[in-house]
Amino acid sequence: MTAPPPPHRPLILGSTSRYRRELLERLRIPFDTAAPGVDETPLPGEAPEALARRLALAKARAVAARFPEALVIGSDQVADLDGQSLGKPGSHERAVEQLRAMSGRTVVFHTALAVVCGATGFVAEDVAPVRVRVRALSDVQIERYLRAEQPYDCAGSAKAEGLGIALLDAIDSDDPTALIGLPLIRTAALLRRGGLDVLNLIAETPR
Repeated sequence: MTAPPPPHRPLILGSTSRYRRELLERLRIPFDTAAPGVDETPLPGEAPEALARRLALAKARAVAARFPEALVIGSDQVADLDGQSLGKPGSHERAVEQLRAMSGRTVVFHTALAVVCGATGFVAEDVAPVRVRVRALSDVQIERYLRAEQPYDCAGSAKAEGLGIALLDAIDSDDPTALIGLPLIRTAALLRRGGLDVLNLIAETPR
């Protein structure tokens, strides 16, 4: 007889991003989602990595305040072009500007992560940097890509899990899902520190 998985605290992803939800589903553990409602405006002079870290923690804490018994995951991604923060473009025009600026250059995507539990006071943070070398792109190529994929909700205007991979020459990362929006190696590690081991929650499949 197969033993049921052990009980654990409720898990909440503090995000409305479909990309992060789809990534977390890969771990095959139950979770809910909640909108953090956090102002994502950068502070004056705030560096890209610092912005990503601050917002990831703010999102986790905002949701944990409403659901104190849960483990809450917060995450944020900011593209860093020589110290300049590139967030979600939100429009075609802004996406064109971002891709023109990134063309032929190396961009670092900082994907920050925080796990918080209000009831226990647990707080853990990490960040997964991903170095991306962007191809030299013509205006025609930029227009074709944006019209085809419309990545206006992606930091840096590139959806690397889709057609956006054709914009790139190379990716350097030790956490392969970080560029998509949620570094699952680091996520699993922080959840273990918070008392939730993903592998312990998988019931054995009967043979």
